Amino acid sequence: MQPLAERLRPSNLDEYIGQKHLVGPDAILRQMIETGRIASFILWGPPGVGKTTLARIIANRLERPFYTLSAVTSGVKDVREVIEKAKANRMFAQGVSPILFIDEIHRFSKSQQDSLLGAVENGTVTLIGATTENPSFEVITPLLSRCQVYVLKALEKDDLLELMNRALTTDTVLQKLKVKVEETEAVVRFAGGDARKLLNIIDLVCSSNTGGEVVINNKLVTDKLQQNPMAYDKEGEIHYDIISAFIKSIRGSDPDAALYWLARMIAGGEDPKFIARRLVISAAEDIGLANPNALLLANTCFDALHKIGWPEGRIILAETTVYLAASPKSNSAYLAIDEALALVEKTGNLPVPLHLRNAPTKLMKDLNYGTNYKYSHDFPNHFVTQQFMPDELLQTRIWQVQNNSAEKKLGDWLRMLWNGRY
Repeated sequence: MQPLAERLRPSNLDEYIGQKHLVGPDAILRQMIETGRIASFILWGPPGVGKTTLARIIANRLERPFYTLSAVTSGVKDVREVIEKAKANRMFAQGVSPILFIDEIHRFSKSQQDSLLGAVENGTVTLIGATTENPSFEVITPLLSRCQVYVLKALEKDDLLELMNRALTTDTVLQKLKVKVEETEAVVRFAGGDARKLLNIIDLVCSSNTGGEVVINNKLVTDKLQQNPMAYDKEGEIHYDIISAFIKSIRGSDPDAALYWLARMIAGGEDPKFIARRLVISAAEDIGLANPNALLLANTCFDALHKIGWPEGRIILAETTVYLAASPKSNSAYLAIDEALALVEKTGNLPVPLHLRNAPTKLMKDLNYGTNYKYSHDFPNHFVTQQFMPDELLQTRIWQVQNNSAEKKLGDWLRMLWNGRY
C-alpha cells in the first residue's frame, strides 16, 4: 500500500495547502501556470512543504512532457539522455519545452550543472529544481542566472491542521478506521511545518489500531514516536531536530554531546557543507567576540571541506566542533545587530551628521558636507572624540560588553577612549 503522503498528494492547485505567497490568488506561480508561460525556476524550502508536488501540478496543468531526475542517483550521462529525449519531445510537441524536474539539485556537482546550461539557455527544457539548501551556495552562478528562485516556507499550524482534517476525512483507508482527534499540539509540534512528516505521524498512529477506536491525543503521539524514532522522515529529523541538538550542545559547551550529534548526522548521510555552514553561524552567533578565532577556524573548516572532500572531511568537522564547544561564549554581536535593526525600525531614516557626509562635489562642500570632520589617525591612539551617531541617538548604547576576558579587554580600551562611555 502507498504511504499516506503519496495517497494524499494534491493533483491541482485547489488541493494544494500552503505557500499562498506563491500560488494564492494573483501570486506569481499561479499567474505563470494560468497563462501557460513557465520560465525555469528553483524551489527552495525545507523538506515536506510541497516542492515536488508543485512541480507535478505544473506539468499536469500545462500537459507538458515531464522528466524527473534525482541528484542523488543521476550522473552527467543521465542528464544528457534526458535532454536528448526532451529535444525529440519538443519537436513533436510543436516547440513546447518539456519540464525537467531535478530533486535535490544542490547535490548536483559542477559538471552535472554545467551539462544543463545549454538546454536551459535555448529552451530545450524548462528546468524546475528543488532544494533544501541555499541556491546561492549550491547552484553554479551561470545556472542560477538562468533561473528564478522561489522560497517555500514551512507550513503553519493552520495549514497542518487543514491537512490533517483532509487526511482523516478524504483518505479511503483512514475513513474505514474509527479515528477521533482530542488533541493536536503534539502532532503539530513533531511535524515541525513538514506536511510529509505530519502525514507519516498520522499513518503511524493509525496503523497501530487493533480494531477499536483510535483517539489521537498528545500522549499517544509522543509514545508512538518515542517507540519508533525513525518512523517518520529521517531527513527532516536530521535537518531540524539533530542539527538543533548539535548547535545547542556547542552553545552549551559540551564537546562530547556535540561530537555525538555530529556523528549522528554523518552516519545519516547529511551534507557536510550543511554542517560546516552551521558551524560558521554558531561561531559568530554563540562564541563571537569571546573568541574571534572561532569564526576564522569555522570559515577555514568550510573551505577545507571543498579541498579535502569525504571521508577525511569528518576530521575537520570534528576538530572545529570541539574547538567551538570548548570556547568561551558570547552573543553580544548577535544581540547588538538585532538591537540596532530594532532601533532603525523604530527611528526611521535619521539624517547623517554633516561632518560625516561625503563631499565629492563643490555643491556638497558649499553645503558644509564633511566640514569639521576629524581624521582619527591624526590624533594620539588614532582616536579623537567626535559625534558619530545621529543627533537623536547621542545617548543610545547598542553593544553591551559581556563577562569574558576578550570583551572585558575591548571594553576597558573603549572606556579609556570614550571617558567611561563603555
